[in-house]
Amino acid sequence: MKRWGVITGIVALLLVLAVFKLLDQRGVLGDHYESADGLIQEIALRSSGEKLKPEENRPYEGDLLLVNGDHPVRAEGTQPDVTELYGHPELTGRASLMDSGIRLSRRVALKFVVMLDAAAEDGVSHFLISSGYRDKLEQSRLYKEKGADYALPAGYSEHHLGLALDIGSTEGQMGEADEGKWLERNAARYGFVLRYPADKTDVTGISFEPWHFRYVGLPHSVLMQKNELVLEEYLDLLQQKKAISTTIGGSKYEVCYYGPDDLSELRVPKNRDYALSGDNRGGLILTVYP
Repeated sequence: MKRWGVITGIVALLLVLAVFKLLDQRGVLGDHYESADGLIQEIALRSSGEKLKPEENRPYEGDLLLVNGDHPVRAEGTQPDVTELYGHPELTGRASLMDSGIRLSRRVALKFVVMLDAAAEDGVSHFLISSGYRDKLEQSRLYKEKGADYALPAGYSEHHLGLALDIGSTEGQMGEADEGKWLERNAARYGFVLRYPADKTDVTGISFEPWHFRYVGLPHSVLMQKNELVLEEYLDLLQQKKAISTTIGGSKYEVCYYGPDDLSELRVPKNRDYALSGDNRGGLILTVYP
């Protein structure tokens, strides 16, 4: 019996060492924005989760799609619930509209209104929506009128997604107005990020745009803000780390990345809410909610 106890102990120790070696190889240990729990969750999903359904394998749809000069949006990348905001106060809240033709994902607009209500509680309420979703024809027209210094060619703009909007202030320039400063500090708490910050132009390839905000959802927006990452850098981080775990407001989130060659291994949890998003590069990101 003692011999079997020793053998069992040795096997258990070897398993623990193997897990920690794997964690170290994945770069999960010791980083302030993640913990080993993320990879443990990934391992658990692979052994007990449900296999991804064929219709869920959509690497070119979702909130985390990268759209830039190297990664054009595909037709399936546009949010299916894009709608006109004019005449729908529940979708604009306290914000004014620059014109009556502005459109946005209805889901994102509702989250935007929640964010503006929070800003109003802090005494900041002079918001203006100047642009939202654009189809390729609108983008092509804008590109011809404004040129490459102001706009991207048709097919390469985040505005095609229905997840991005240009926000202004009726009190002045967004880079100086209270509205811009409030959003820069607080937007991440509501799933939005300042997409083109001043210190990341070498990464995004876009000049500083204090008015352009993009919905990516929680926990991604908070992770990006805490670690001073733009979307390009965040997706690279996920691809490198494979699994990240973080706690926001007492609620724990797990994020797992699966590259094009790993999609057959993807399992989704049976008893927890989750979301899948493509990265527009062939991979999928699984977000497991609290």
